[in-house]
Amino acid sequence: MLHEALQDSPAVLIHGPRQCGKTTLARETGDALGYHYITFDDDNQHQAAQTDPMGFVQTLPENVILDEIQRVPELFTSLKATIDKNRQPGRFILTGSANVLLLPKLADSLAGRMEVIRLRPLAQCEIRGQRPAFLPQLFLADFNAGNLHLSRLGESLADTLCQGGYPAAIARRTEKRRNTWYRDYSQALIQRDIRELANIRNLASLPKLLTLSAAQTARLFNVSDLASPFAISRPTIREYLTLLEQIFLIEQLEPWHNNRLSRLIKTPKLHLADTGLACALLGVSRHDLWQDKALLGQMLETFIYQELRKQADWHEQELHFCHYRDKDKVEVDIIIEQGRKLAGIEIKAAATITQSDFKGLKRLKDATGERFAAGVVFYDGDAILPFGERLFAVPISVLVPAIQ
Repeated sequence: MLHEALQDSPAVLIHGPRQCGKTTLARETGDALGYHYITFDDDNQHQAAQTDPMGFVQTLPENVILDEIQRVPELFTSLKATIDKNRQPGRFILTGSANVLLLPKLADSLAGRMEVIRLRPLAQCEIRGQRPAFLPQLFLADFNAGNLHLSRLGESLADTLCQGGYPAAIARRTEKRRNTWYRDYSQALIQRDIRELANIRNLASLPKLLTLSAAQTARLFNVSDLASPFAISRPTIREYLTLLEQIFLIEQLEPWHNNRLSRLIKTPKLHLADTGLACALLGVSRHDLWQDKALLGQMLETFIYQELRKQADWHEQELHFCHYRDKDKVEVDIIIEQGRKLAGIEIKAAATITQSDFKGLKRLKDATGERFAAGVVFYDGDAILPFGERLFAVPISVLVPAIQ
């Protein structure tokens, strides 16, 4: 994706949470293509760029990586000016650990001049060195090929959820050391990145707010519930949540809308960026998680949502993600739209599956008719089972392939 973007875009921004591999990707690509590297974590570079943005940009080499660009949003106006003088593709690779486009100090978005690539923690298929195949199969409603070695995950599922997808955490040898990394990571982001993004008086409230968000992952976004433990107004809590979203620690899954279905809930869902981070914040071990079936279900839904978002980066067509729930509490955990087609995903931590588990998918299928590509209920089984036309029960192990 990065190589393709460099062929026709003057600037490419790779953004996502710290430690997810942005700099590694940029430098490996840049080293192969002869790019110069500058990081704004270097205080001298930071001060120089902030003091004289135009002068700084004018002295840059022809092809350059500018790492942690969110620290100098003042540069964007100067980057626009130099790009407009020379629109040669691939001039700038930018990386950001905050959503640069939401920064209040951003004077220009480089619209029409910059492609944005969202990088997330590693997908399970990346960890295992395999290419994903689920999404193409989903939109073809074809699960006959490539799924011959499926198995029930059992308690190892809890281990996978607690491990998460950050490379530095995965490299830790024990669960204790991994949890220490996650806790230090979240504290460092709040103490450093949040301070740079906004001058807030109640910085000490943010770690607790992030932990409360972890407990609410895969649930409807409810500011009142998140604000209740604090002596802080709801609008202020909402601002704090926006900051956590801006540094990619939480995200909202928007509700799906359809004129043929009435009584739809229009509230987004809250998801943590990574289940390993969520479990560490809550102090939950893999054994604890396996015993707490309600929390296991929440973490599993967030895990599968994030896995599918990661796999979407490999997909040939652009995909849009949302969720569906009505006032009768009939729901579909994830809806994925591909052009005019859509598919529904339901998620169960159980090893058995029944017709009732397809209630939401059937309602979605009836409402969307020919637009409906397929509906899948993920479960912890060992076989792909048909449950009607374009409806399937699919083992979670499809997304957690065996290590070859």
